[in-house]
Amino acid sequence: MSALLAGPRPAARRVGAGTWTFPSRPRLVRWASVVGRLEGEGPLAAGFDEGGRGRRRGPPRGAAAAAAGGRRAARRALDGLKGGPPELHLGGDLLDQNTPTHFAARDLDIPAFGLFSACATLTAGLAEAALAVDGGFCRRVLVTVSSHHETAERQYRFPIEFGHQRPATAQWTATAAAAFVVAGAEEGGADGVAIASATPGRVIDYGISDPYDMGSAMAPAAADTIERHLRDTGRSPRDYDAIVTGDLAEVGSELLRILLGERGIELGDRHEDCGLLLYDRRRHDVHAGGSGAGQCAAVFAARHLPALRAGRLRRVLLVATGALLSPTTYRQGESIPAVAHAVAFESGAPEAG
Repeated sequence: MSALLAGPRPAARRVGAGTWTFPSRPRLVRWASVVGRLEGEGPLAAGFDEGGRGRRRGPPRGAAAAAAGGRRAARRALDGLKGGPPELHLGGDLLDQNTPTHFAARDLDIPAFGLFSACATLTAGLAEAALAVDGGFCRRVLVTVSSHHETAERQYRFPIEFGHQRPATAQWTATAAAAFVVAGAEEGGADGVAIASATPGRVIDYGISDPYDMGSAMAPAAADTIERHLRDTGRSPRDYDAIVTGDLAEVGSELLRILLGERGIELGDRHEDCGLLLYDRRRHDVHAGGSGAGQCAAVFAARHLPALRAGRLRRVLLVATGALLSPTTYRQGESIPAVAHAVAFESGAPEAG
């Protein structure tokens, strides 16, 4: 018992009321992204490892197609990884019982935990991976996240074949997946992308009940987490090169600025939203923008991580946002609770010239 008590107290790795810090600076050492056809036609096409494959529609192939993206992303991230496989796989998606994640995991032969924070699953997984590595429980952890347009629409709203008219506030669930390997600093090297801290989100519910207005449901959770992270760390938005939200799209992004402005926090030009980055909205009819657990992951892997690794970005706060509804709850008239988890990344690369 005395040996256990001799270790560092949990408070030594916490700042403020609820932000975790990682003194050993776990690193993102590998990542890969796989997207569908529509996503592969967007402005980030060159950054994806695999894209442009046609989407598969509906059962019985829907779940298999959803699992395939996560499996391909994981294999790409693990390909050529030396020193043995990760000791743990943390993964999640948007379907019942995390079926695509578990179907993919059965082929990877790595001990696995399924996670669910809806579209906030990426940052939940990366935060928990950093905990495991920083705490000495794992040398490496694989984090995977995926979503699939047809299967998500069928589960949460209406089958594509139904032809339901989507309102202007609706978002397009991305067919996308990404995988990340988190390891100790000794594997990442001094110039790797470090996970510096994480602020787990609180579940926030402002009474939004429309499943076609995810941005309004999630923006209050994003504002709460960003405010708490900045307060805990004593930072301002100007301390970050980018504060990247996951799935707020047009409606939620504007609402986020209003909510934070009321709290005295001005994002200025620091804010980006993955839902407004993935698609060319002049060409693609995605209404308010994109969404989906895989969207945030693929955009971050294609756009922000290469810039962090090269030193073009020095510090980025990723705030993935998730609407915690189910088909049963919203059809029973329940409101939509939401959550946002934040993870701060820092570049170890020399300043770009």
